[in-house]
Amino acid sequence: MKTGYIIVIPARLASQRLPGKPLLDIAGRSLLEHVYRQACRSDASQIVVATDDRQIFQSAQGFGAEVLMTSADHESGSDRIAECADQLGWDDRQLIVNLQGDEPLMPPACLDQVAALLESDPGADVASLFWPLDNSEEIANPNAVKVVVSESGRALYFSRSVVPFPRGWRDTADALGSGIVWNRHIGLYAYRAGALRAFAAMDATPLESAEKLEQLRFLETGRQIRMSRACEFIPAGVDTPEDLERVRSIIHG
Repeated sequence: MKTGYIIVIPARLASQRLPGKPLLDIAGRSLLEHVYRQACRSDASQIVVATDDRQIFQSAQGFGAEVLMTSADHESGSDRIAECADQLGWDDRQLIVNLQGDEPLMPPACLDQVAALLESDPGADVASLFWPLDNSEEIANPNAVKVVVSESGRALYFSRSVVPFPRGWRDTADALGSGIVWNRHIGLYAYRAGALRAFAAMDATPLESAEKLEQLRFLETGRQIRMSRACEFIPAGVDTPEDLERVRSIIHG
């Protein structure tokens, strides 16, 4: 049964590591079409592709997606989705899930999960997911964003650093063996449209600028982010040529 949440897929053509990424071929379909098809398997009531590029616009129309042209000046997908909410006149209470345009293996159950998580918590403005980290190399990797979560399921902090820091243990491997937990943040968000509009109207905050993590803008300005472990493992998206080949091998089977 379809629910009241909307999925927006922000997509832009520019990519330093993988030029033209959304339109690259995977098993006869573009990367973006694979993402859209995963979204169609969810319980969302509406799916919108938001782009600033005419090629993406025409491609999305070609595979049957609802697509919206947005400004080329946006610095983040969240800003692009905020414009989408304004253009389409969504109420401030509307639940929106941000599905990145380079996540062709996103489990539809996780899309439904993050929307339901936000809907279940009236005090939260945003919801997102995490997955436990189980090796020292990934914990130390600044590209693996760590999230610290309270007992009540609220995000306390996001960082590229090793947070929590394992003081008193020889190393992170030793700490893992002692039961210390690290969680990797997964960049799948559900927002209330009003919180997203407020986010887009603010300047970047100091912690956000230091870590280059836009979700910190919500925390620094007093908003609540509800977190939960993903109900399914979410494979990494496509950022590099190596990622593209990995996903091609998975989808080709």
